[in-house]
Amino acid sequence: MGILSNKQSKLNMTLRHRNVILPNVITILGLFCGVYSIMLSVGSMNVKGDNFVFAAYFLILAAFFDGIDGKVARIVNGTSDFGVQLDSLCDMVSFGVAPAILVYEWLLKGFGRLGIVAAFFFIASGALRLARFNVQSGKISNVYFVGLPIPAAAAFIATSVLFINELSLDLTKTALSIFFLVSIYVLAFLMVSTVPFFSFKKIGFFKSHPFQTLVLLLMFISVLVLYFEIVSFVMIVTYIVIGILIAFFRMLKGKPKQTTTD
Repeated sequence: MGILSNKQSKLNMTLRHRNVILPNVITILGLFCGVYSIMLSVGSMNVKGDNFVFAAYFLILAAFFDGIDGKVARIVNGTSDFGVQLDSLCDMVSFGVAPAILVYEWLLKGFGRLGIVAAFFFIASGALRLARFNVQSGKISNVYFVGLPIPAAAAFIATSVLFINELSLDLTKTALSIFFLVSIYVLAFLMVSTVPFFSFKKIGFFKSHPFQTLVLLLMFISVLVLYFEIVSFVMIVTYIVIGILIAFFRMLKGKPKQTTTD
């Protein structure tokens, strides 16, 4: 029995090691998208069209990979401490450094030192946000995130580029430029704040109404495909505003927060 038990244990360990490969590969694909976005932002890659637009799309693709790697790991039973740390490090590049460089080259460079500080503040806040996640992970509720998730902050920058490009808005207009400059500081503050943002990990409607969920999902995908640049920007702005409103009303009512880190 002891020999069989040892063989079974070794077999389970081998299978587990194989299972962690797929989610980690997905995580690395997200890192590649982040690095490629940086190359596009600084102009080291020659593409037909607007480099900033392509850089924004690659950030969104990185967010997609980041969103599925954890789910894939749970499905194949491939979760590991190594995967958690790898994901955090890749997030720092893809959603901290890459969007900061994109927004700096796209807009902040014209503000001189104020733009440099904004880009640095965004990166530093993202690092603090991820460090807090590593320390607090699994210790608190999973209903809300503690502070704005770094992928959401990066998504705001990426979708802003797509939104401005789609509507052909003039970024040289002072009011519009200042709005996005202030937005970077606000995003950085929200990442290190304790403002609660929905995690979407516990939504009873989806489980109790599967057919209605499917119909709504199909409608949403249709609208998203038709008007991706506009809808994606409106979605992320709505998500951020709702989080701020929740924090505001809770502050007024004095209710304690039920939060999670990521």
